[in-house]
Amino acid sequence: MENKDLILQIVTYAFNLMYSIYSHRLHIEAVRVAEDKLAGGVRVARSFLYPQTQVFVVVLNRSLEVQRSYNLKILFNALIENELLGFFRSSYVLHGERRFLGVTQFSPTHARKAFPCFDEPIYKATFKISIRHQATYLSLSNMPVETSVFDEDGWVTDHFSQTPLMSTYYLAWAVCNFTYRETVTKSGVVVRLYARPDAIRRGSGDYALNITRRLIEFYEDYFKVPYSLPKLDLLAVPKHPYAAMENWGLSVFVEQRILLDPSISSISYLLDVTMVIVHELCHQWFGDLVTPVWWEDVWLKEGFAHYFEFIGTDYLYPGWNMEKQRFLTDVLHEVMLLDGLASSHPVSQEVQQATDIDRVFDWIAYKKGAALIRMLANFMGHSVFQMGLQDYLTIHKYGNAARNDLWNTLSKALKRVGKSVNIQEVMDQWTLQMGYPVITILGNQTADNVIVISQERFVYDSDTKPKDPALGDNSYLWQIPLTIAVGNTSHISSEAIIWVSNKSEHHRIPDLEEASWLLGNINQTGYFRVNYDIRNWRLLINQLTRNHEVISVSNRAGLIDDSFNLARAGYLPQNIPLEIIRYLSEEKDFLPWHAASRALYPLDKLLDRTENYNIFNEYILRQVASMYLKLGWPTNNLNKLLIQASYQHEELRREVIMLACSFGNKHCHQQAATLISDWISSNRNRIPLNVRDIVYCTGVSLMDEDVWEFIWMKFHSTTAVSEKKILLEALTCSDDRNLLNRLLNLSLNSEVVLDQDAIDVIIHVARNPHGRDLAWKFFREKWKILNARYGEALFMNSKLISGVTEFLNTEEELRELKNFIKTYEGGAATSFSRAVETVEANVRWQRLYKEELFQWLRKSLTH
Repeated sequence: MENKDLILQIVTYAFNLMYSIYSHRLHIEAVRVAEDKLAGGVRVARSFLYPQTQVFVVVLNRSLEVQRSYNLKILFNALIENELLGFFRSSYVLHGERRFLGVTQFSPTHARKAFPCFDEPIYKATFKISIRHQATYLSLSNMPVETSVFDEDGWVTDHFSQTPLMSTYYLAWAVCNFTYRETVTKSGVVVRLYARPDAIRRGSGDYALNITRRLIEFYEDYFKVPYSLPKLDLLAVPKHPYAAMENWGLSVFVEQRILLDPSISSISYLLDVTMVIVHELCHQWFGDLVTPVWWEDVWLKEGFAHYFEFIGTDYLYPGWNMEKQRFLTDVLHEVMLLDGLASSHPVSQEVQQATDIDRVFDWIAYKKGAALIRMLANFMGHSVFQMGLQDYLTIHKYGNAARNDLWNTLSKALKRVGKSVNIQEVMDQWTLQMGYPVITILGNQTADNVIVISQERFVYDSDTKPKDPALGDNSYLWQIPLTIAVGNTSHISSEAIIWVSNKSEHHRIPDLEEASWLLGNINQTGYFRVNYDIRNWRLLINQLTRNHEVISVSNRAGLIDDSFNLARAGYLPQNIPLEIIRYLSEEKDFLPWHAASRALYPLDKLLDRTENYNIFNEYILRQVASMYLKLGWPTNNLNKLLIQASYQHEELRREVIMLACSFGNKHCHQQAATLISDWISSNRNRIPLNVRDIVYCTGVSLMDEDVWEFIWMKFHSTTAVSEKKILLEALTCSDDRNLLNRLLNLSLNSEVVLDQDAIDVIIHVARNPHGRDLAWKFFREKWKILNARYGEALFMNSKLISGVTEFLNTEEELRELKNFIKTYEGGAATSFSRAVETVEANVRWQRLYKEELFQWLRKSLTH
């Protein structure tokens, strides 16, 4: 590619003769500096690239004058890369012919690979892009095409309108031969979805296009700030390092996260697609219109976009209760696993050099950011919170903002409704220190109606030393908005809020009778765990068994998740969580089942290679059996996919079938085998959409190699992206170690498995007890290749490292991990220290608690 003029306003300081601009892997041919049109050139003494900091340095014969504009013209060229960052090349096959496209991924610091620029979020500029390409292709960028100039040689140059003020990381362009469909919002924004011609023809982009129109209208109404560009293009590409990227006016999605074929997509796939779109559209406001000042506050844009995934989906599907329910299992419970490690880090963390930037894009920024925003919205009240966000976006639009700007705006919004909370003071404790508290509520034996509330930092492995020894865990304190309610067999009181800010406090609770129980963190809106004395746990277990509906759905899920994790970390006896889930045979709501399933998963992985595993297995099957019989299997009624009322029911049924099949319920196994056999013999896939992945996986694990080969063949022949994904994951379920090894080796062949999917193959093999050691060995042997491929892509390396190591749990495996870390080359130090801590906690749990658990299970199964 070749340059266009780069016109940059440089604010200078006297006596500085050396000026630098970011540039990485570009070949620079010439550079000229000129004052405004009349004054002529400024002589360049010399120029050179300085790769250590990825800058191009221009040395002038004289210093530039302060606050004057200069033109910097750079002539350069560069290769279109084959990797997934910068300006890169991708391809797909249509009618047996390979077709190519070029697309950009600049976030966080890869614009400098495409053109010399001031590649930091604070430096906002307007951009004017022109692209010359063959006439058989089309080009796209953030803004609409203003004019196109056709040459006689079959080439065309597209000149795009100038952008508003923006940062480099969400500038974008693409050159492809896709086709599109379009729609227009009420306010006149043209929305187009571009994809492979065959996908557009099939209507695979129609769902995404329609919800995008509705969501732009929703956000314009919610934020009271109009969408700020004339158009928004959604581009579905076959290869991309992330699910999607929110480039302003040209959002790029990997096909699996935007194309949806209604006839073969499950509810969970539909939900995935929906939430990725909701997330990227939120960024058009949080991120693009108002940008964080610096990367340490990346959670400001990512936390908001992640939180709004649930708010926006609730707007599209009001019956699904995403923010009140699904947020708990998919965000809160998940990120608390990570943030309960001593090697965690604060949501806002210092970024001093380019290599630190990738580190801040992790689940702590996205999910903890979202959980803190949800806690804030709940204690402020949703309408005041919304009002504060409207002010924040209006004040800072087209500019940058830091977290204190947000806190100040929200504090003012609270003042307007007569409340006084210093939000900065409260939130600094949550964003600037890592981890989260466990609140312990103890009934006071001496005084009536008085309870003792204490807080300490929750960690899974109390043996691990905190990162900063000067701090220790004792000095961690938070201001905690603890909501609390008192209940008895038939009734629960309305909630009261107690702000807990000391290590330990006494509080008087009215109406606390002998048989009453206490419940803290109502609807789990707070980012903390709650523990009680054993007497209160017993009362809660009793309540769940007798009449669970007195306690809300969210709190039932919260009690399950808290108890499993408190037990895993040694705060609670091992039997308490297993006693809690006994009530599930009466539970008709999806969320508590989902919470139980997710909490059992790590416990299952700690036990799945032990000799007494069958005792645990048997106990779980007993809890699942009656609900499995009650719910049965779904029929393949395609039209019901989007019926709102059936979502909770279908997801509950799916969860119970998944537990039954994975823990070895005989009927579940027979049903899966019958459905697979029917598919093979008739070559018609009649397996209900919502359980296809479970059936494929169960079939592959139980049946012979022919089934594996059949699924492998279907993986190659299907063109539907959602189906491809679950077929590939099913292949990792085999009990045959030779097949698992074969799959691992094939995963690195880009012609067979897409680059972004190879990681999932390796991780899924590691989750399979028959393949865990194979994946671990493969990971170590292929580390150099894997690191070269994924080292620069945010998330990918950390996802791979944690996925391969998180269920290692023997002394021997811990030794292997530590030895590997001593000798390996390449970054990812943070991910590896997290891995060591996780495996140490696994080994410690085996040593301290495994026997206690099995003893209780034996006793329980004989009664």
